[in-house]
Amino acid sequence: MAASTSMPLLPRVVFCILEPISLVAGLLTAWFDTDNFVTDQYFPLRFPLPHTPSSTILAYQLGNLYGLFALVGLAILNFSSEEFVVKAYIACLAIGDIGHIVPTLLILGKDATDMSNWNLMAWGNIAATVFLFVTRIAWLLGGFGAPFQSKKGKRQ
Repeated sequence: MAASTSMPLLPRVVFCILEPISLVAGLLTAWFDTDNFVTDQYFPLRFPLPHTPSSTILAYQLGNLYGLFALVGLAILNFSSEEFVVKAYIACLAIGDIGHIVPTLLILGKDATDMSNWNLMAWGNIAATVFLFVTRIAWLLGGFGAPFQSKKGKRQ
């Protein structure tokens, strides 16, 4: 049985539906609204930044990584029934969440504390990633019950 069908409801919705949708949204934004994608990374700026070929290609490459993460996640969660593989994948994502949140907060500094000025990118880079991190850790620690459930309703 695939991991996606045996997870408790909340982690299943978050990891198998919401996260892939948000990753595809990141891919599309990076590829098709590149100017705003690049400018919005640092939200205290209220004007467009001039873009170099380097910033544009970095945006495209980041968008490609978002798409890759969506595909890898969907593949692991929908085709793997190995509990160890799924737990290792979710643990790796939690580590990646820290590597995403900490640099963002360090660069933004005190601007990160005024949530009233956050743009959509800040909400995604900080709040959504913190939510994903907390959900991952809670799932790994059994905060939603046993991480996997058999089809008969019994916990594995």
